[in-house]
Amino acid sequence: MLKRFTTLFPLWAIMLSAVALFYPELFLPYRNTIPMLLGVVMFAMGMTLSVKDFMLVLKRPKVILIGTAMQYTFMPLAGFALSGLFGLSPELTAGFVLLGCCPGGTASNVICYLAKGDVALSIMLTSVSTLIAFVMTPLLTWLYIGQTITVDMYGMVVSILQIVVVPVALGIGLNAMLGSRTERIRPALPALSVITIVVIIAIIMALNKDTVMSAGILVMSVVAMHNLIGLASGYGFSRMLGLSEIESRTIAFEVGMQNSGLSVALAIKHFSAVAALPGALFSIWHNISGSFLASYWNGKKI
Repeated sequence: MLKRFTTLFPLWAIMLSAVALFYPELFLPYRNTIPMLLGVVMFAMGMTLSVKDFMLVLKRPKVILIGTAMQYTFMPLAGFALSGLFGLSPELTAGFVLLGCCPGGTASNVICYLAKGDVALSIMLTSVSTLIAFVMTPLLTWLYIGQTITVDMYGMVVSILQIVVVPVALGIGLNAMLGSRTERIRPALPALSVITIVVIIAIIMALNKDTVMSAGILVMSVVAMHNLIGLASGYGFSRMLGLSEIESRTIAFEVGMQNSGLSVALAIKHFSAVAALPGALFSIWHNISGSFLASYWNGKKI
């Protein structure tokens, strides 16, 4: 029953998103709980991991290098190319390029977990891309649209520590302490993660109700294409380079799912509210598309 509930993740995401759009007041009071909720999911994932998992990842520097390179190659280029192809305004072009130049988002770790990917590798890739974002994000943005952006490196590192590293470490520690006793609760952890991330999606939808309602079909279509290009290229090129199915799934989510929250914050500060629109819409779309892909992969044998 729990497995069935987990595989219906996309359905729950769409249903609660619809509720959030029509009744945003139900979720708006919880806007500040998103980091905590993500922390809960990360803790649940930590409960399924061991130190041995991370040691194995560190023995695969090639995979980390490939995943990080794809992250900062495909998405900025796709954002720039799509903006030019559809003749978007300079403000929207800046928004899409900035979105593509941002590091991987923590939501990719959650979706990777639900898709039977390599969670330890996912967290490592997110952390690496975030740690070098203070150089890569402004540099690539400048290369594509000729402007520089100051990235709050310290704030980003603190966020990663709070939302990802600390909860996962606590989960791993508790898993090590309890040993085999975690077997009883482990089947319920994916379901807990589904419930939590569906609530997060609903909160994001509620916060961006006006943005979603006012956005044109063209902009929403470009957002979807940007995301799908990242997912497809991340998976396809990984398989072409000889990486395993699990590694390829993991890299697909890392490439296709951006830190859209960072994109929105930087766009408002350095460009305009219009430039923040791609990031705001992306934050909703990539969770839904990722949910569908995770559900599909979850049901397939590796």
